[in-house]
Amino acid sequence: MTEKRADLPEQRQQRIAMLVREAGSVTVAGLEKDLGISAATARRDLAVLERRGKVKRTHGGAVPPGLTQHEDSFQQRLGEAVEQKKRLARAAATLLDADETVFIDSSTTAYYAARRILAGTSNVTFLTNLVPVMDLFSTAADPSGADMVGLGGIFRALTLSFVGPCTIHTIESYLADRAFISVKGITPDGYLTDINPLEAEVKREMIRHAERPVLLVDGRKFRQRGFSVIAHVSEVSLVVTADAGRAHVEALVGSGVDVQSV
Repeated sequence: MTEKRADLPEQRQQRIAMLVREAGSVTVAGLEKDLGISAATARRDLAVLERRGKVKRTHGGAVPPGLTQHEDSFQQRLGEAVEQKKRLARAAATLLDADETVFIDSSTTAYYAARRILAGTSNVTFLTNLVPVMDLFSTAADPSGADMVGLGGIFRALTLSFVGPCTIHTIESYLADRAFISVKGITPDGYLTDINPLEAEVKREMIRHAERPVLLVDGRKFRQRGFSVIAHVSEVSLVVTADAGRAHVEALVGSGVDVQSV
């Protein structure tokens, strides 16, 4: 009996590793439900698997160890999937009414949206941690009565954005009508992910402090992901997609979120 008990953790951990490989991610809550174990046991198993190189732990769960940890610069990302980002930006601009307040995250997709909004929507207030959006206000000939609140903090040269405790504290001081965010990728079970945990934290707080957070994603986001969990897609009010596959759109709808394809 003692030997059988000793084998049980190993068998359970093998099953967890298999679940991570097949599903792309697991959560502690999901392991509690699926395996009938406590949260403490799930966390211990994930810690063991991480030491063995079988998984990469995230906030509240784990993902496969091979997920990309490479983060491209803002300038490089700005030139990728431009046509799709411009479509997403046009759709985002139509969602805003005059006098609304909107969080703009550090993604290039949200940057395109901000640029489009600034060119046509009146009296919008931006709250952003992204320096290029701040620059739009300094160079715009006529910002159409728009206002901007800069969310300062620790500057990241790679992403041209501010992150850290000061940024989070400032976000917590506001409630916005909307938030426009994008992510590195979406897991098969609907978790929004990013590469950098500090960037993920900023996006998470923007979602929490917006009445109607909007996720802007092109089809690439369903084929890649980071290892820092931001939130579940069910926490946003709308997903606007460009060139997303039917199966991915159906999965989003199945999560209980409204989806608009452009």
